[in-house]
Amino acid sequence: MDQDKRQRAYKAAAQITREQLRRDAPERARALDEVKQSDVVVVAGEYDHVESVLRALEVPHTVIGTRDVDRLDLRPEQLLIVNCPGVVSAAAVTRIRGFVEAGGSLFTTDWALKHVVEPAFPGVLAFDKAPTRDDVVRIEVRDTENIYLQGVLDGQDDPQWWLEASSYPISIIDAERVEVLITSRELGEKYGESPVAVWFRWGEGDVFHMISHYYLQRTELRTARHGSAAGAYFAEKGVEMSPAMYQDVDDLCLADVESAKPSTAFMSNVIIEKKRRQKRGES
Repeated sequence: MDQDKRQRAYKAAAQITREQLRRDAPERARALDEVKQSDVVVVAGEYDHVESVLRALEVPHTVIGTRDVDRLDLRPEQLLIVNCPGVVSAAAVTRIRGFVEAGGSLFTTDWALKHVVEPAFPGVLAFDKAPTRDDVVRIEVRDTENIYLQGVLDGQDDPQWWLEASSYPISIIDAERVEVLITSRELGEKYGESPVAVWFRWGEGDVFHMISHYYLQRTELRTARHGSAAGAYFAEKGVEMSPAMYQDVDDLCLADVESAKPSTAFMSNVIIEKKRRQKRGES
């Protein structure tokens, strides 16, 4: 999928996510609307671009460079997102660990497993030294009632997760500490590790990590439903397309928007919960 189509797929998925929140969970929708630019800090990456998902969701955020982390004044109420590859200095790793211990939330993708998560939080997760091929796998959620997974997969959803060549499978070292949120039987069968998204507490804060790139770049049409028009996905979700959206999705298929939807819904949930804890005076 080219860059323009990918951006439009995320814009469509973001509209569905926002409308579902307004319809089904207005209090959570208001929390997302109250997010300020300083609440979410994104460390720019060479290979991943979570900020593109945030822009599609119209969530305010601040983007910084990897070198800026060395001197960044982080606060416990913030969410720090580190894009792949996440190559930061030893001083930055120490700063990130302290941020999470004090109550901050960290979200990392793919190679940041090796460069940030392993050194900052030893003995929890690891890269098993067997990267993936360029591939696409189906994903599943462990618990649809989990606060971070609400709306990520529902109804007829059958999304796929793109594994860029050399993505890092996630090995769980501390099974008692780590909760697997999103998994993939296909991933496990092909590469020996099934986790797609995991979460764990560390000190007063928490850490989210996902395999591959959060801003996905391709999908596959595995069923006739996948190849239907993107508008059919809006209909499945009971969301009316805005007038401008008709033109935006004209050349997209259902699978394009469906595969972008887990990213927009999951990130929304992470940000909403962080904002709600902030308002309650928690980390």
